[in-house]
Amino acid sequence: MKIAVIDLGTNTFNLLIGEVNNLNHYRILYNTKAAVQLGKGGITKRIITPEAINRGVITIGSYLQIISTYNVDKVYAYATSAVRGAINGKDFTDRIKTEFNLDINVISGEKEAELIYYGVKLGVNLTDETSVIMDIGGGSTEFIICNAYQIFWKKSFDVGAARILEAFQPSNPIKVEEIKKIEDYFNEELEELFAAIEFHQAKTLIGSSGSFDTFAEIIAHKFYEPSIVENITEYTFNIGDYHIIHEQLIRSTREERYKTKGLIPMRVDMIVIASVFTSFMLKKNQISNMRLSAYSLKEGVLNEAINGVLVEG
Repeated sequence: MKIAVIDLGTNTFNLLIGEVNNLNHYRILYNTKAAVQLGKGGITKRIITPEAINRGVITIGSYLQIISTYNVDKVYAYATSAVRGAINGKDFTDRIKTEFNLDINVISGEKEAELIYYGVKLGVNLTDETSVIMDIGGGSTEFIICNAYQIFWKKSFDVGAARILEAFQPSNPIKVEEIKKIEDYFNEELEELFAAIEFHQAKTLIGSSGSFDTFAEIIAHKFYEPSIVENITEYTFNIGDYHIIHEQLIRSTREERYKTKGLIPMRVDMIVIASVFTSFMLKKNQISNMRLSAYSLKEGVLNEAINGVLVEG
């Protein structure tokens, strides 16, 4: 069975095409992403702008053309924070339905967190040690406290990188006092998370795809060889490497980031906020172990398909 998964994120639309056989083995046939920026210009006002809707429609059209060449049995399309939080989110999904006859499943933050866990579980060798998964999106960030066998706690918070960027509009480069204001905001918004991490004694932070892919790419280019992060599903950070590139990122201008090896253009604006958030989480919770999962929500849908689970919102 071949399936396609479209993840309509706040910043990025992801497409994965995979094949699952009768032995519940899988292989990924195609994987791509596009910087749609669905939340740009409207996320703090709870709207999707007409320009963003057009970008989204064009991208969905191009993805469906790709899917049509793979003889896919089922297409799953999921929308997350930008759509579920927008007053006109239904207008966007209705337009997709009208133009392409494609149903968009607008999933809850709880379901998003669950799918992220199943994606990470597919890509990372989890153990009985308790970890906290962090998935920094544009509109929301999901946290899942878990081990290889179960989810202990999960929650989606409306503290995504695009939302923070639009609300705080930091300088170029970001100033120390602006970082302090953002960290104060995290302190206020995430009290429930900190209590859960302490209660469950999570010792490792697992960063799910996105910005964490970028941290690994920058580190590979700066300290090692780019090949160490090619075609991987997981990576264990040397925490010292991460701290060095964090300092580099928060001191960099936008123009300097464009020239940074391993930093793709679509992440130039969000990566500073993502690193401020990541560094804050490590310090606040006294975590010194950090891993990357290259798999996230879309691979979670693939995992559910492998296990014959009906994927719902």
